[in-house]
Amino acid sequence: MQTLFTDAQLRDPDIAASNQILRTCVHCGMCTATCPTFLLLGDELDSPRGRIYLIKDMLENARPATEAVVRHVDRCLSCLSCMTTCPSGVNYMHLVDHARAYIENTYKRPFAERMIRAALGAIIPRPWLFRVALVGARIARPLAGSIPGTSMLAQRLRAMLRLAPASVPGPSAVERPGVHAAMGERKARVALLAGCAQQVLSPSINEATIRLLTRLGVEVVVAREAGCCGSLNHHMGQHHAAMARARTNIEAWSQQDVDAIIVNASGCGTTIKDYGFMFREDPLREKAAKIAGLTKDITEFLTGFGYTPTREKPGLTVAYHSACSLQHGQQVTSAPKTLLTRAGFRVVEPAEGHICCGSAGTYNMLQPEIAGQLRARKLGNIRATKPDLIAAGNIGCLTQLAGDELPVAHTIELLDWMAGGPKPATVP
Repeated sequence: MQTLFTDAQLRDPDIAASNQILRTCVHCGMCTATCPTFLLLGDELDSPRGRIYLIKDMLENARPATEAVVRHVDRCLSCLSCMTTCPSGVNYMHLVDHARAYIENTYKRPFAERMIRAALGAIIPRPWLFRVALVGARIARPLAGSIPGTSMLAQRLRAMLRLAPASVPGPSAVERPGVHAAMGERKARVALLAGCAQQVLSPSINEATIRLLTRLGVEVVVAREAGCCGSLNHHMGQHHAAMARARTNIEAWSQQDVDAIIVNASGCGTTIKDYGFMFREDPLREKAAKIAGLTKDITEFLTGFGYTPTREKPGLTVAYHSACSLQHGQQVTSAPKTLLTRAGFRVVEPAEGHICCGSAGTYNMLQPEIAGQLRARKLGNIRATKPDLIAAGNIGCLTQLAGDELPVAHTIELLDWMAGGPKPATVP
C-alpha cells in the first residue's frame, strides 16, 4: 500500500511504525474471510482491510478521529484472526493499537461513554476495587432487565450487570506476594502474573497453577509490585495508564532471578510478550524486551516439564475453546490440546474455532450486541460437538461462555486435577 506521510510525520516513532505496517498491506482481502465483525455485519469498513484504509486516511492527514472512524475501530475485537490469515505479515495489532491511542487523544466521546470507559479502565485493573464493584453489581443484577431503552448506554449497563457473577469469591492466600517452594528438587524458578480480573473472578486458576508447578519442582514467585499487565487500558487507547502498569511489572520482574514469567490469562500474555515493542523508544527497552522474551503461557511452559497425570481417565469429553489471544496473538495452538489429551480427556474442537467468542477484554460490555451474537454462534458450534464441558485458557472467554448449560473450566484447573489436585468446582 502506498503511503504519503511527510518527513516530519515520520519522525514520530508511532507514525513511522504504522507507516511500515501500512506499506506491508497488499489489499488482498484475505483478512475479511476470518474477521468476526465482517462475518456478522458484511460491511467492508468493519473488516481489517476497511479499518486499515480508515486509519491510513486519518493518520496521513493528521486529522482528528471522526465519529465514523471511531465507530468502526471500536467494533474491532482485536481478536487478531486477520494476522493469522494475512499472507503478507501485516501487523494489524500494532496498527489498531496506535489508532486507538490516537482516537483517545483526538476524539471527544459522549459524556456517558467517557465515564463508562474511564470507570472500566480504573476499576478492573485494581482487584480490591473490582471486587467491591462486583458485589454492588451482584446486588443490582436482578434489575438488569428493567433498564429501559435501546440506546447503547442502556445496552452496556444491562450487559455489565448480566456479566456480574452470582457470587464473588474471597481473596486467595496464594496471590499474596511471596515464594511458593518447589516440592523436592528445584528444577526451575518462575514468576507468576497474579493478574487483576482473574484473581477476583476465579482465584482457583492461580491456585491450580501454583499447585501444579510446585509439584513439578518449580518454585513460583508472586512479586509484590507486579499487577495488572496493562492490556485492558491498552486496548481502550488509554496509553499512559497501560504504560504505567507495564512499567511497574517490568521493574518488579527485573529484580527477580527467574527462568520464565508464567501467564495463565492469554490476553495478558499477548500484551506482556509485546512489551519489547511497546517500550522500543523508552529507556526501559532492554528490560522490557527481556521480560517479553521470558514470558510464556502456562501450557507452553508445561510442555517442557514432563506433565504426567496421576489419576485415572475421567471419561469426559472436553470442547477446547482456543482463545484468540492464545491462538492468534501468541500462536500457541497445539500445547493446550496435547496436554489435555495426555491428562486423559477426550478433546474435541468446535467448527469455526478461529472465530472470537465475543469477550475480547471489555468488548462484551462496550459492544454487547455484537458480542452476544458471537457468543451464541460460538456456543452453538460447541454444543454440536456434544461435550461434557468447555476448557479455555483465558478468563474473559470463560466468563463470556459461562451461564449456558455447559460448565466451563480453565485448562490448568483440569490439568492440576488429573495430576493430583482437587476437582474443579465447575466440573460435573
